[in-house]
Amino acid sequence: MTTQERSPAGPEQAQDLDVFAQLCPSRAMLADLADKWTMLILMSLGEFGPQRFSELQRAVDGVSRKMLTQSLRTLERNGLVRRTVYPETPPRVVYDLLPLGRELSALLAPVGRWTEERTAEMLAAREVFDGAHADA
Repeated sequence: MTTQERSPAGPEQAQDLDVFAQLCPSRAMLADLADKWTMLILMSLGEFGPQRFSELQRAVDGVSRKMLTQSLRTLERNGLVRRTVYPETPPRVVYDLLPLGRELSALLAPVGRWTEERTAEMLAAREVFDGAHADA
């Protein structure tokens, strides 16, 4: 199925996009989106709404300032997140989802819930696998 059959026309819609093709721009976009910090930021903004940098850093426990900054810039560049600077002293910066970001966040939320619900089963499977392959 081509991209044109799946979604409305856009700048890249004139060509067929295929994430399995090595040189397709959709593969690089998928790599940006599949990053763990990116997914967690999108899920946090989707669940808790607009947040300041420090709020996001607390919500996404373990993310460094550098990785949070880098991930937010990538999300902003890709049209998923809006960065709003309020003219106050000191300036207040708030991050919020744009329509594409809201759409993706809604898709990621069930994945996050599923992961939480199934982690115990996957950890048990991991132990069985590791035990069976301990001598390998």
